[in-house]
Amino acid sequence: MPQIALTPTERKAYRAQAHHLAPLVMIGGEGLTPAVCREADAALSAHGLIKIRVLTGERDERAAMLEQLADTLSAAPVQHIGKLLVLWRPLPPKEKTTDEARKPGPKTVKVLKYSARGGQRPEVKRVRVLGNQRLTASGKLKKARPSRPSSIKKNRPD
Repeated sequence: MPQIALTPTERKAYRAQAHHLAPLVMIGGEGLTPAVCREADAALSAHGLIKIRVLTGERDERAAMLEQLADTLSAAPVQHIGKLLVLWRPLPPKEKTTDEARKPGPKTVKVLKYSARGGQRPEVKRVRVLGNQRLTASGKLKKARPSRPSSIKKNRPD
């Protein structure tokens, strides 16, 4: 899988975003193992932009690790500074699942209450209307009446 090429402007923007990030993946004395690659892949899928800390090795080895990670994970190398490596990969689109049985949640409604005097601004209230409530014309909330059992008795054969 080839790595992604970034323009200098994009690289600069991603470096600025990565400045405040904490390293999510650590590469220890074992070097670049398949477990490290899987962890970096999972972090890239979740976050898109990650920092990796390399605990051992010389600068040339760390640069080679950055290039190898970028190639295997099809990501873009953003920065290599000291023992920190920064990689970026676009986030995959999230799939939206819809539950047909789910009912709508509470709604927030804006209610305007005009004053008795005409020259003042109306009072604005935000009211949260739940599923068992309704808003009256005067702007008050009323709960739904509980359903009453029917007064008609069913004829049961005895």
